Amino acid sequence: MGSSTRGTLGYMPISSTFSKTIIIPKTVIDENGHVNNVAYVQWMQDIAVEHYSSIGGIEVQGPDSTWVVREHRIEYFLPAFAGEEIEIKTWVESIRRVRSLRKYEFIRKTDGKVLVKGETDWVFLDVKTGSPRAIPHEVEVVFQA
Repeated sequence: MGSSTRGTLGYMPISSTFSKTIIIPKTVIDENGHVNNVAYVQWMQDIAVEHYSSIGGIEVQGPDSTWVVREHRIEYFLPAFAGEEIEIKTWVESIRRVRSLRKYEFIRKTDGKVLVKGETDWVFLDVKTGSPRAIPHEVEVVFQA
């Protein structure tokens, strides 16, 4: 189920929460011995695409449109280490004419602590022109299904 708390912009989530659990690989550990912050950005993008694909968004939007990132915001609370199991959660918080705000939480499974929270402001584009385009009703509906 989607989160029932209000987001930073005052919106209620419009999609259910999509989640997956991963075990942190050694390949994402930095010189400080914990997960490199770049890994979180990659995981945010990966789970956003997985969620969108799982609800049929890619098929609905068609080949003439795409999503691009306008802005990432990330807040780090606690470090994570190789071998730890974490749950990554995402949901769509809001849709505005050409933009969609997606949120993320990274939670350590052993103690339930939130390690990281993030947001991505996605923009819907026309592939041919590279210009923002209004999000079609059919695309908006896949998030609410």
